Amino acid sequence: MARIPLLQLSNISLTFGGDPVFDDLDLVVQPGDRVALVGRNGSGKSTLMKVMAGLVEPDRGDIVIPPGVSVGYMEQDPDMSGFATLGDYASSALEPGELYKVERAGEGLKFDPERAVETASGGERRRAALAKLMAEAPELMLLDEPTNHLDIEAIGWLESELQTTRAGFVLISHDRAFLRALTRATLWIDRGQVRRQEKGFEDFEAWRDKIWEEEDQQRHKLNRLIKSEGKWAVEGISARRKRNQGRVRALQALRAERSSQIRRQGTAGMALESGPKSGRKVIEAIKVDKRFEDKEIVRNFSLTVMRGDRVAFVGPNGVGKTTLLKILLGQEEPDAGQVKLGTNLEIAVFDQARAQLDLEQTLWDSLTGDPTMRVSGKADQIMVRNQPRHVIGYLKEFLFDERQARAKVRSLSGGEKARLLLAKLMAQPSNMLVMDEPTNDLDVETLDLLQEILDDFDGTVLLVSHDRDFLDRVATTTVAMEGNGQAVVYAGGWSDYQAQKPVDDRIEKSKGSKPKIKSATVSEATAQPKLSFTEKHRLEALPAEIERLEAEIGKLEQLLADPELYTREPVKFRKATEALTQRQEKLAASEEEWLELEEKADS
Repeated sequence: MARIPLLQLSNISLTFGGDPVFDDLDLVVQPGDRVALVGRNGSGKSTLMKVMAGLVEPDRGDIVIPPGVSVGYMEQDPDMSGFATLGDYASSALEPGELYKVERAGEGLKFDPERAVETASGGERRRAALAKLMAEAPELMLLDEPTNHLDIEAIGWLESELQTTRAGFVLISHDRAFLRALTRATLWIDRGQVRRQEKGFEDFEAWRDKIWEEEDQQRHKLNRLIKSEGKWAVEGISARRKRNQGRVRALQALRAERSSQIRRQGTAGMALESGPKSGRKVIEAIKVDKRFEDKEIVRNFSLTVMRGDRVAFVGPNGVGKTTLLKILLGQEEPDAGQVKLGTNLEIAVFDQARAQLDLEQTLWDSLTGDPTMRVSGKADQIMVRNQPRHVIGYLKEFLFDERQARAKVRSLSGGEKARLLLAKLMAQPSNMLVMDEPTNDLDVETLDLLQEILDDFDGTVLLVSHDRDFLDRVATTTVAMEGNGQAVVYAGGWSDYQAQKPVDDRIEKSKGSKPKIKSATVSEATAQPKLSFTEKHRLEALPAEIERLEAEIGKLEQLLADPELYTREPVKFRKATEALTQRQEKLAASEEEWLELEEKADS
């Protein structure tokens, strides 16, 4: 017997600002579906979800929800007017006997139902909206970035709830681990077209790359055919007085087909440039204590950060990660112990709260009005890594168009605000990056690029994130803040921390004494995996990195082979020489690292 769909969209078309978002879209969501909705920032994911929820009216088409089917949408900016507390809002659609559901969700998602709406932060309001949806338990849940503002524990609770629910759901998220764990089908929005695959997010990237490869092959064939037919048309003029008009019309049709094709949006042109090298030892924290009234942040905490380290700070919201960062950066004094900062530090900060962005400024003014980026006497120029650049050209590298340059920052999506903040951050040479939740709202492709940039960055990175996959791919050290002053240092990223935790984080109990926490040192006698998760990832990534470096070296050597280059373009010669030396050094280091990891894997 055929199942009745929970939701059906037929021939949906929608246009914003003259540009089509969708055209003739058909979509069905079945009972029990677990669907990842993916696509680039700005592709229309949230808009499509609002169409599903009935909050955005399409220009044409039909939306069918069978009678009796309940659909719930997690609002990004919920309207809580008329409600005194977050709990009042979250329980507004429940019967009195069901209020326990909000309390249960509140515990899992870590929000206080008694918190007054007027004093609640944006993150608390979003958690209340998510708790409202989970407590109401509709047959179809529409979840737009539900993990934003959740810590890893709360993400784990939500993941467990969604794994056991009988409801269907459509999920937008940047969190790869979350998507991989939950989804069994994928909807992909790409240039106004929505494709569906009956496989979860785990298989998305291979599917996407295959479609793009086929698309490139078709475009190549079309270009060859147009070139061939164009040559015939030109040569035919001298060979014949009358040409085959049918063939000419076919050529015109081929050219029209090519011009109608929508080009894929490129990846953001993000780049980082290290400032002057810092000292080899960047930060040394020695037996640091910090307490706020009755809350202990850290106790007897020591950490040494060397140049090039990528240190991640993880733990529940409110445990004190930001406070510890401020202590390590010398912005907050510890109660006891000391922190020594290395020499020649140039620090750039990515702020989770986006406080560096003025929502009432335009994107243009946000860059040109920044004193660190201003070029004297040039209203349309900014300083990018010590070189003057046109504002529009630089914004285009971060996937903004000319129309957006004069729009207010307030009009940007969450992902676009994150890209603008990255544009400001990456304009400044630095040798230490402090990144507080940089992954929020970024699409998968931009996250990939950010990870590659951090891999290639010569400086040091301090990172706060709840994105488990990103932590695994970036962090070389993890500081786990576990509450009650405990901050334990582990080698590697999130998965390494989880693997070591049962071994390293033992509590030794002795009769009549308080529990003692063992130090975070891996026992030599303990059998360890040959390669950690991070090392496995590096071993897999190194061959491509070595191949890329060899190709770059070949191009630079070819450029420097020109005997006239030095006299003709001395600056270009100097830069090419410096770049060649840097890449040769990096190639040697990468080859040495590959050999060491191969030897360790085989041992």
